[in-house]
Amino acid sequence: MADLPSYAQAIGHGIHAIDTGFHRPLFDAAYLIVENGRAAFVDTGTNHALPRLLGTLAALGLAPEDVDFVIPTHVHLDHAGGVGLLMQHLPRATAWVHPRGVRHMVDPSALVAGATAVYGEAEMEKSYGRIVGVPAERVRETADHMTIELAGRPLTFLDAPGHARHHHAVWDARSRGFFTGDTFGLSYREFDTERGPWLLPTTTPVQFEPAPLRATVLRLMSYRPDSIYLTHYGRIGDVQRLGSELLDQLDAMVALGRALSDAPDRHEAIKRGLMQQYQARVAAHGCRFTPDEVERLLAMDTELNAQGMGIWLDKEAA
Repeated sequence: MADLPSYAQAIGHGIHAIDTGFHRPLFDAAYLIVENGRAAFVDTGTNHALPRLLGTLAALGLAPEDVDFVIPTHVHLDHAGGVGLLMQHLPRATAWVHPRGVRHMVDPSALVAGATAVYGEAEMEKSYGRIVGVPAERVRETADHMTIELAGRPLTFLDAPGHARHHHAVWDARSRGFFTGDTFGLSYREFDTERGPWLLPTTTPVQFEPAPLRATVLRLMSYRPDSIYLTHYGRIGDVQRLGSELLDQLDAMVALGRALSDAPDRHEAIKRGLMQQYQARVAAHGCRFTPDEVERLLAMDTELNAQGMGIWLDKEAA
C-alpha cells in the first residue's frame, strides 16, 4: 500500500480523499480515483491545492500523464477554482463539465468578477489564487445518464440541480457511491457522534431551488448507494437515514424562509433562525459542543445559506 501524505486518505475501491487545505482541515475535499493505472480527479479545490493533488498522485506511483479525467461537480470556486491550473499539469486529461458550467471553465472571468465583488481582490488572491481557464478543446460537456469509462470503470453523470443549475453528480458503480459536490449537503467530521455523521443542506447563492433539490436528493437515494463522497467532507454511509434527515432540514429551512420573507432585517433574522435550528439538531444528534462552538463552526455556512435563501425568496416573490 502506498505511503500517502498526511493530507490524503485511501477510502476504499481505489478512491482517495485529499484535504485541499481550504479554510480549515477536513473542510474541502478533492477525490482521486485510480483504476488499472489510470486516474481521475473529482473536484479540485482551489489553485492552492495543486501541490496536494499532484503530491497524492506521485505518492501512488502515478505520473501526470496517467490522469484521464478532471471532473468538477459544479463550477463554484471551492470545487472547481483549481481546474484550469491543474489541467496545465495533466497533458492527457480532459475536463468533464455540466453543460451550464462549460463556458465558465473556458472563461472564468464572470465567476471571478462575482466572487471578487463579494470578497474583494485581496481575499480572492489569498483564498483562491489567480483563476485560469481550460482550453475549449480540452473540455467535454456531460449529459444526464452519460457514462464515461476510466480504464473500464464506468462513471455515470446525473443532472443534479437544486444547489446550482450547473451541478451534476457522479455515480461510481464500482463503489456503489455518488460524488455529490454540494447537492447532498455538508457533513463536517467534527459533528460525528456514536450515531454517525450529521449533515445539513447548503443553499449557497445564487441558484438555490428547494423543489429541484428535493427531487435530486430523492433521485440519488433511489440508487440505494452504499456511500456518498462529499466535498465537505469525506465519505459517509447510512445514506437513507441521512438523506431523510437532509430532506427534513430542507423543509424546515423553507418554512423558516417563508415565515420571515417580509421580516425587518430579513437576512439577520434568517441567520438567527438557521443557527437555532442547527444548534438544536446538533444537540439532538448527541454532539457535546456548546451553542457558541456550533455557531463558530457553522458561521460561514449560515451566512451563505441565509444569502442563498434570500435570493430564492426574492425570486419566488417576483
